Amino acid sequence: MPTAQKAAVIEQTRQALEASQGTVLANYRGLTVKQLGQLRERLSKSGVSLRVVKNTLIKRAADAVGIEGLDPYLTGPTAVAYCPDDPVAAAKVLAQAQREFRKMEIKAGILDKRAISADGVKELADLPPKDVLLAQVVGTLNAPIQQLAWVLNAPMANLARALDQIRQQREV
Repeated sequence: MPTAQKAAVIEQTRQALEASQGTVLANYRGLTVKQLGQLRERLSKSGVSLRVVKNTLIKRAADAVGIEGLDPYLTGPTAVAYCPDDPVAAAKVLAQAQREFRKMEIKAGILDKRAISADGVKELADLPPKDVLLAQVVGTLNAPIQQLAWVLNAPMANLARALDQIRQQREV
């Protein structure tokens, strides 16, 4: 590849790494063209783009962005999945594809300009969806308020029950 083309690929990769909230590197060796097409289709539905880039060019782009710790993972054929919107989307789709295709291997991921291992990417993939996490946070924040309201209402409820019992006794 001529130097101008390499420079263009490095610049495109650098821009994608900067814009991406979650990036996953995978070894796609062993996938058929049909499987790779299915994978690209699933990724695009989730807002993730997949590119095959030479390891040396990935390294140069990562160095330009300031990503550290990526060197041990840059061996063999590498496909890079970028997601500008969701830090977990690429991890979820690729982890599911790894379970389905068995030949694909997740190498590493990039989160907050740091490399994370394949195990870290799998942990990201196992996280519940964003709305479920937000609902859990809201529920956690809401629980003490509900308990306080219950405690404050308890004396009034007890008074009402006592008055009702007195009324029932007088009716008899």
